Amino acid sequence: MKKAKKIKHSLYLIVALAMLVYALPLISFSGGWSWTSAFGVAWALFAFLVIGAHLHYLLGVDEEKQKTLDRIKAEKLRQWQLKWPEEKQRSQEHM
Repeated sequence: MKKAKKIKHSLYLIVALAMLVYALPLISFSGGWSWTSAFGVAWALFAFLVIGAHLHYLLGVDEEKQKTLDRIKAEKLRQWQLKWPEEKQRSQEHM
């Protein structure tokens, strides 16, 4: 499952890069700023955003964060399980 997601993100990254490489030379700034050049710049910025998102996923930045969160959750669960017998004992003493 994980490998299929990486392949999908790699494919989308390649497609976005190809579109950007094709479109960047076609954006013309020779006539100054016009609606066409403004659209080209906005489109290129969105393309860079898509490329950055796919690179973020492929480089595994989220995996490190997820591992850290999993360790924290496991520690909290362990602490809660250690606390459980104490609370059970206290409730029996009050009865």
